[in-house]
Amino acid sequence: MWDINLLAVAACGVAGLALGFVWYGPLFGKTWQREWGLSDEALQQANMAKIFGGFLALTLFAAYILGHVLATYGGPGVGVSTMVGFGVGLGFVATAIGGNYLFARKSLRLFLIDGGYWTVLYTVMGAIFGALR
Repeated sequence: MWDINLLAVAACGVAGLALGFVWYGPLFGKTWQREWGLSDEALQQANMAKIFGGFLALTLFAAYILGHVLATYGGPGVGVSTMVGFGVGLGFVATAIGGNYLFARKSLRLFLIDGGYWTVLYTVMGAIFGALR
């Protein structure tokens, strides 16, 4: 089996939380909230430990799988790993979100926020794997 850098996986989990804090906070938080139709009260009533814990677990799993994919390439450097991360984020994740949002009749603005987040995150995760190889 291919060696997967667990330090890189952990760093990707932290990066996902940090990027999300900025992306869904000062950058696009209010627009995202409005596009989803979420009130301030609804957000305050959320179980944040469950949400952040679940998000971290899912992001760690996604990072582990990305690490596996990159390991099949022989653990490429930063450039190739970053490009692969970008390709996965834009070509697989954002397009899947886009398809779901079309059927759910969500706005283009919401798609750009959420699809953009995942594209940037996968790009960052690729760079992390390349840098920590």
